Amino acid sequence: MKLLDVVGLNGVGHIKGFFTTCICELSIREHIFALIQQQLKLRQPVKRLWISDLTAESIATGFERLRDASEFEFLTQAARARSEADWLIGMNASRAFTTRHNTLLSVGRVQTPVLALIHDREKEIEAFQSQTFYDVWAEFKQDQIKYKGAWQGDRLTKPEEAEEIAAAVRGKIGKITKYDTKQTKEYPFKLYDLTLLQREANAKYGYSAKKTLDVAQALYERHKVISYPRTNSNYVTEQNIDGMHKALRMLGTGPYADLVQQANPNLVHKQNKSVCNPSRVEDHHAILPTLKRPGTLSKEEQNVYDLVIRRFLSHFFPPAEYKMHTVMTQVDKHLFKTNIKELLSLGWKVVLSKVDQDKGKKSKSPKKEDEEETDEWTDKKFEIDAGRPVDCVRAEMKEKATQPPKSYTEGTLLKAMESAGKQMENEELREVMKDAGLGTPATRAATIERLKKVGYIEMKGKKILITEKGKMAIDLIRHAGVDLLASPEMTGQWERRLHQISKGEAAQEKFMENVKRFTLSIIDKVMQQPAPTNAFGEEARGKRAIGKEGARSARASGRTAAKGVGRATSGRGGSAGSATLEQAAPPARSSSDGSSGISGSQRQALGSCPRSNCGGSIIEGRKGYGCSHYKQGCGFVVWKEYAGKQITETMLKSLLTKRQTQLLSFKRKDGSTVKARIVLNEPGTGQLSVREES
Repeated sequence: MKLLDVVGLNGVGHIKGFFTTCICELSIREHIFALIQQQLKLRQPVKRLWISDLTAESIATGFERLRDASEFEFLTQAARARSEADWLIGMNASRAFTTRHNTLLSVGRVQTPVLALIHDREKEIEAFQSQTFYDVWAEFKQDQIKYKGAWQGDRLTKPEEAEEIAAAVRGKIGKITKYDTKQTKEYPFKLYDLTLLQREANAKYGYSAKKTLDVAQALYERHKVISYPRTNSNYVTEQNIDGMHKALRMLGTGPYADLVQQANPNLVHKQNKSVCNPSRVEDHHAILPTLKRPGTLSKEEQNVYDLVIRRFLSHFFPPAEYKMHTVMTQVDKHLFKTNIKELLSLGWKVVLSKVDQDKGKKSKSPKKEDEEETDEWTDKKFEIDAGRPVDCVRAEMKEKATQPPKSYTEGTLLKAMESAGKQMENEELREVMKDAGLGTPATRAATIERLKKVGYIEMKGKKILITEKGKMAIDLIRHAGVDLLASPEMTGQWERRLHQISKGEAAQEKFMENVKRFTLSIIDKVMQQPAPTNAFGEEARGKRAIGKEGARSARASGRTAAKGVGRATSGRGGSAGSATLEQAAPPARSSSDGSSGISGSQRQALGSCPRSNCGGSIIEGRKGYGCSHYKQGCGFVVWKEYAGKQITETMLKSLLTKRQTQLLSFKRKDGSTVKARIVLNEPGTGQLSVREES
């Protein structure tokens, strides 16, 4: 909830003047006023102005109903815990990884698990192997009615089998073995919260999350035509119903007049739980239009405002109605299934733009790859006599291929962040997981922008692609044994704990104790991590090696920060928890690397270390190939995966002897293929690169 804090009553004159003439607008989670109050040692009574839009009417009403600051003590505690946890983990983890690996690395409580989501999705895409299969489709006719059906049976993997079925039914007479119909209704989509608005604007207009937030903030602050946008609620309270009716009347003149004339105000009332659900409203209600008419808006502002208005208006219309037809048609011994979606009444969908209505008619319902059913939309009446035969006028096979997961867009990434990375199609389950998402609606856009700024991700159209630096950052974090730092689900649970603190259901002190312990474990584990020189293929920040003294210094700084957590002010990115941390030692460096305690001298030598004057042998670890003289300080290591390729022993031996692999095929980001070799650039460290060959 946006708060305006007012210090007054019998307060000191100049203090009172400061806060009444320079009223400060802030977010609860950032607890700015609480910090000012603490710093200035203010003891005056505090009342808070609690409003959701900046129209004169709302502000006047808010001042009539000032609320005591004590009502928000738990919110202040949660905001402080969030800020201190972000600062403590983000500052210490970034410093530890940066000093250990001699490259500027940004690590955070929220940004790192978000990067892990992108990293893991790209790994799935790279590892995906497409499989070809075949569908058989038949077209049937009865009088003037034509419909298509999909063959029912096990997946066909041989083209001759599919063609044989198509030939067997083509031109034959079929019969309808089953015909079912049922009436269905489709209700309006939920009112917008910030994340849903960002997702829609990204899908329809390609706007980034930050762009949508900036535009929505301008509509709220400068134009004052929508309510507070940084909300996580899709519902309103009873107090908002009258305002919604007034807003509807305001829209009755202007570009939305035709829609308002068709609207039914009686559909929006206190008992309509799809709109009015106070239990689902926490800090702010859903984004609504205010009673102020917009003046001159930019194109982007008009687009976002239009989304808000049309979503708002949709709830004043009845549901769209359909008749679902399921037809089972048999030809010879082969069975075909058909689903027909017949439009009876457009209902609320009249508020959609003509383009969106046309898209809806053409689109098919999302189905799994192996689901072989038609799902057709028709606004014509579908009539068929189940007791009469049908003609199979056409039959053909279609070659298909299984598809890899799709790269994240900002819209789909926001959806994943909202549910801590869990794939949830069910709206109710996603609603439950909102309290355990990654970040907050107000900070998710900034998190994505941060990942771009530090060079971890890049955009290709709408797609988000991870960079080599981003991949290496996640690999280093996971290899250091601090997997929780990159765990979306675990960080989501920490976010839920912060939500519980804001409700007075959990203790701030207990949460911060876990944060401190986790921070110290990060520093200790990172300082024990092998640090291959120039691991990122970048120029090192400095030539000074990080030795035992540097490790002790970094650990000490982390403990100092943990003890002084009360001095933290604000930060973004960094969460914590009390779960046990798993050991995940890096390759070829210790007996904990998956080699069952076998020492370097006992493992099979795969070749001589190419580092000058080393004399060690290259041995295999769990994640890579390293030098047996690592205890003497040799930092040579070749990771088992590089540039999407698995480095086999044969390839490794070629790298050690010829400084390059055989010719390999690589896929560019645009999908084209190029021939190239993996080359050993630095014999002293194991740094690799890819060299294209014409």
